[in-house]
Formats: sequence, C-alpha cells, structure tokens
Amino acid sequence: MMRAQRSVGRARTVATALKAGRARTAGHWGEWVGAVAGAVIAGVVLGVVAIVAVLTATAAVAGGSGGSGGSGGSGVSGGANGVGGVGGFGVAGGAERQDERERVVAFVNARIIPIDGPEIERGALIIRGGKIERVGAYGVEGGVGGVGGVGIEGGTEVIDLSGKVVMPGLVDTHSHIGGIGGADGTGTIQPDVRILDSINPRDSGFRRAVAGGLTTLNIMPGSGHLLSGQTVYVKLRGESGRAPGRIEDLFIRDGAGGVMGGMKMANGTNPMRDAPFSSTRGKHAALMRQRLIQAQEYAEKVARAGDDPAKRPARDLGLEALAECLGGGRIVHHHTHRADDIATVLRLASEFDLRVVLHHVSEAWKVAELIAATETGWADRGANSLRGTGCSVILVDSPGGKLEASELRWETAGVLERAGVTICFHTDDWITDSRLFLRMAALGVRGGMSRPGALEALTINGAKMMDLADRVGSLTPGKDADFIILSGDPFSVYTKVEQTWVEGRKVFDRADERDRLYAEGGRGAGHDQSPYFCCYDQWAGQQGGGGGGGGGVFQFGGQMYRMGGAGGDQ
Repeated sequence: MMRAQRSVGRARTVATALKAGRARTAGHWGEWVGAVAGAVIAGVVLGVVAIVAVLTATAAVAGGSGGSGGSGGSGVSGGANGVGGVGGFGVAGGAERQDERERVVAFVNARIIPIDGPEIERGALIIRGGKIERVGAYGVEGGVGGVGGVGIEGGTEVIDLSGKVVMPGLVDTHSHIGGIGGADGTGTIQPDVRILDSINPRDSGFRRAVAGGLTTLNIMPGSGHLLSGQTVYVKLRGESGRAPGRIEDLFIRDGAGGVMGGMKMANGTNPMRDAPFSSTRGKHAALMRQRLIQAQEYAEKVARAGDDPAKRPARDLGLEALAECLGGGRIVHHHTHRADDIATVLRLASEFDLRVVLHHVSEAWKVAELIAATETGWADRGANSLRGTGCSVILVDSPGGKLEASELRWETAGVLERAGVTICFHTDDWITDSRLFLRMAALGVRGGMSRPGALEALTINGAKMMDLADRVGSLTPGKDADFIILSGDPFSVYTKVEQTWVEGRKVFDRADERDRLYAEGGRGAGHDQSPYFCCYDQWAGQQGGGGGGGGGVFQFGGQMYRMGGAGGDQ
C-alpha cells in the first residue's frame, strides 16, 4: 500500500512537470508510464478495501443494530446513512450529502417531550431544511410507520438516540451575556439606546448558553435606570465548537425584516440614585409617566403630519422607540420585585396601554390574583396570547443581596400557575449561569409547580412573551428545528445537555472538547469574561460595565446592602 501511494505521488509530480513543459526526455516519459501503472494498481487495491468495508457495514446494519454510539449516544458516525433501527429497520444508503436547505435528519428511539402534546416514550423527530417536519411514535412492529408511527423515507440521515431525551431548545427571556453596556449616567430614561450596538458575539457567554441548552434569548440592558434601552431577541445560530461571527447573524427578524426586541424598564431600589436620577418610588412613577405622555404627543404629531415632511416634528430616536410601546407594539420587559412595585407597573401599563412582562417578581405570591386579573394587551395575540399579565420568574437557591428580594420564594411559580397566570423562567445570567437553566424549573416543581407547567415555562411560555410562539418553543411541525438532546430527565441533577441544535444545525456537542470546555469550565473558558453586574458597579462606586468578584457592604438610598461577587440585574 505504501508503494502504491508513492507511485501515485510520483504520477502527480510528473503530471505537473508535463504541464510546465519540463518532462521532455525519454527517461521522464518512462518514469511517467511507470507511475501511472502504479497508480492503477493502487486504485484497484483501494477499491477492494472499500468494498470490504461496505459489506462489513451492511452486515452490521442487517442485524438491527443502531450502530456504534458516537457523541451523545448517537448511532451515526459522521452523519452516515444506512443506519439500522429497532425491528431491523434500515434506510437506503448511498445518498450524497444533501443541500443544507433540503437535509433530512431523523432522530429516533428517544423519549421526546414535544411540549404541545404528551411525552412520547419512544419517538422520532424528523427535521428538513432547518424546520421540524414530523414528530411521533417510532418502532412499530416490523419497522416504522403504521398507526401512530412515523415513516422515514429513504436517503434520510438517521441518528439513534436510545436512552436520550429530546425537547425544544430553551427560551430565556432575560439575559445579559455578550459583554453588554446600555444606558449611561446622563439620565434615568434612555429609550434611544439599543443593546444590540454593544453586544460582542464572540463573548464566551454565548458558548455557555448553548452548553445549557439555550437557543433563543432576550438580551437586555440592566436595571440601574427606569428605562435602560431596547432589548434584542436572538437565536444562538452557529456551529459546534465555534463562536458566532456577527451579531447580525443572530438577530430574529419580523415579517418586514425588522430586528425584534422589547424595551427594558425597572422600578424599586435598582434605579435609585442621586440626580439626574431619583431616589424615591413616587418620583420614579412621575418621571416615567411624564416621558410616556411625551411619547404620546410625539406619536400624535407624526400621525397628524402624515406624508408631509414639513409638518413632522424633529426626529427623536428615544420618543420614537418609546411610542412603539404605546398600544402594545413593542413589549415592555419590566424589572420589579416588591408587591407594591408590581402594582405600580400594572397601574402604568393600564394608563398607557403597555404590553408588559413582569420580571423577577420576588413578591408576586402576595399579589397573584391582581396579576391574573390585570389584562395588559395579551388576550388576543393568537399563538402569543397569555392569561393575565405574563410573569418571567427567577428562582435562586442562594437568595440574598438586597431587601426587596428578601421574600423571594420557590413557591412563587406554583402560586402564580394556580392563579391562572402564564409564567416563564429566566436566567438573568450571571444571577443564574445559563448552563444551569434547567435547574430553575426543577426548583419550581419542588415549590409546587406542575411538571407540564415547568416544562412550558422553559420553552413555549417564554416564546409567547417575545411574540415568537409561532416559531419556537415546541416541537411542532413547521416550527424552527431548535431542540436539545439530554442524557436523562430534564429535572434530574445528573442530566447533561449533550447536544444543542438551532434551525437544524448542531451548535453545541459535549463530545467536542472545544464545547466541553465551556460546559464544564476550566482554563480558557472565561478568557474574555467581564461579568455584567449591573448595579454592583454603581453601589461600589466604580465606573463601566465590568465587575470585580469582591463584595462588601454599601449604603445606598438610605439603606445598607450586602453585595457578593454576583450582583447581576436581580
């Protein structure tokens, strides 16, 4: 074999020399003929070896084996066709790699949690061209198909996931990854700021997120202002082992091609600061009300001007963005903790017809009925309709940090669920590391939430609160092929996210050492991290968006605060 390979190399060398006009002697011609003969012999030998390999692989498939397990228990190595399933099912092999837009992949033998229906103990998920094509039971006697079964066409790439769990990609409605920096110290209301202009798509936080199974995020500025800017909704597109290229590659766009996102507002202690800010709850509400009135007036002037540019007011980016919130066009994602602060948000939402999602809601268990009874523009939104006012809840296993969050309870999610409120969970990364997002729902179940409700709170409910339920959040045919492969039950502390897929492409694989570094941590995993601790820097008297890991006791607004090394937005 080595002699044949050397002959092939000599043939290539001589052929190149012929093109250059340098092999004109009889000796060269003789060498060329000899090399060609050697190459022919090598080709025959290689062909025989290939035939033997194919026959061996065919024999293995005939036995009904799913193939040797690859990363995450996959029965396919390198995306090969012709893999057998339980019951002797085989897919016709020999198909060339399909165009990415038409690539068909079947994930079989997994326990599937579709969210939009009951769990399937042994199912199949089939994706085509980045979309979900079919979901159903798998392994009917004699092959696949039959009543309740999913048929798989020839040429399909089949991946055996026996012993694994498949569920939709996780949706996080409140994240601060990306090395962000939003509104500054020049004022407490800054709706013109776009957080997308500050995101570094190569920030290693994005790798941690896909390691935790997150596929859709609402990246937001912090809560140190009454209004700190516009949020942006992103998909964690890319490929396994690599960071995204441009932030534009991650945007989620609406039907008109516009970048989707909400508006971040806050009340309570976080935005309490000296002038030009304010340090009382009453003044906070007054300032926000005044700016909303200005946005109403601005919108009315623009409407009256119609197509006449001479009558239009001077363009104001802040009022323009804030006006989009009036009438519920742009969703307001509102940081709030205490029960009285929650009531203030609902009051302003009713006054100005704002569509609001309440974030954190540490004391929502005290006012669950009020939240359920207050409809803030969510009732008639089709797939995105909610019951009452939506709540994006955070549950932590080591509460503390400030007084207004001191009555946070694990029971909050269950109390809201029983009151009829639609809830989702969020990480507020770094408050909860994105890699531990599944644990949040498990804490909710421990606190009295139902299992189906907790699964919805990780997926479809968050999608609704971002106007994305028609695209993501469940394994519904026609939706984006965003899903995760787990080693076990999503609420077990022993379960690992083995693979994360976005729009039909694998973006995380725990078997890839580059990805495993970010999943497990270690030298190099946080090489570019400057955690966004939001108000920690204000209270510590520092500048900028970075944070130290120190901590200490600080006096602010007449109160004492103890801050650890992870202040976050919480």
